Amino acid sequence: MNLRFVEAFYWVATLKSVSRAAEKLFITQSAMSSRIAALEDELGVLLLDRRDKQVRLTAAGGRFLVMAERLLSLQREIRDEMGRSAESGLSLRIGAIESVLHSWLIDWVREMRAAQPGLELELTVETTPVLVDQMRRGRLDLALAALPASGDGLRQRALPPMPMCFVGHSQLHKKRRYSAADLASLELLTFQRGSQPHVALVDLMRQAGHSRLKMHAISSVSAMVELIEGGLGVATLPLAVVKRLAERQPLRALPSDIEMPPLPIFLSYRDDPGSGLTRTVVDALLGFDRIFQAAPRARKVRSG
Repeated sequence: MNLRFVEAFYWVATLKSVSRAAEKLFITQSAMSSRIAALEDELGVLLLDRRDKQVRLTAAGGRFLVMAERLLSLQREIRDEMGRSAESGLSLRIGAIESVLHSWLIDWVREMRAAQPGLELELTVETTPVLVDQMRRGRLDLALAALPASGDGLRQRALPPMPMCFVGHSQLHKKRRYSAADLASLELLTFQRGSQPHVALVDLMRQAGHSRLKMHAISSVSAMVELIEGGLGVATLPLAVVKRLAERQPLRALPSDIEMPPLPIFLSYRDDPGSGLTRTVVDALLGFDRIFQAAPRARKVRSG
């Protein structure tokens, strides 16, 4: 039995899409369909119900899916036992929000690349809704976002949230402390509408009696920083981002009478029974101390 055909079936069944599975394995849709057809011919049963555009498993397909996962796991164990790593030259598709990118992600990637020199990373930086959707579609192996991605085969871990602050231009915003009224009189920059920081800022200012605000919703940290540098507003950003960027840009975390709630960060990933690469990377990520330095009371999360 050709295990490449088994792997093809596993990902079609898991991602519920021939096109997504083909993208995952870097082959064409026609090649993917051919592998499934060859596997069905060998087994003498239909594994997929092809009566409409949706991917559905037949009864035999459901039974074989369990066996396919075992076969792929056994293949990985054999390679490990025989001393032949299956991870050399493989790539991992990682997605992250900008807040993570501008705080600790680059340092972690540098450390990970030193430990796994044969690993190729494909990094996507996007908003949380886009990353969650890409995880569900199988276009990413691992995502770091403000919401967890849920779905078949997906796992989630809550990481320590990132403390938030108000940030302004170091030469323009020099007050020792900013009240809610002070902030309400300024142009406020925060993340896209509906995001946790945007909703939290609106609620905080409303509770302080300020409902008429000049607020700009911006999905890019880099764009917010550019606007701050241009003297065009005060932003809400993770404190770790401000500390890092303030080393080379005129940014200042503003002491304030109101406190933004921290930005939640979730790790979402999909285990691959034919490779231990994702789990290796997840373990390395959960062991990276920089993630936990901003939250000293947070306990490290174990993968499992």
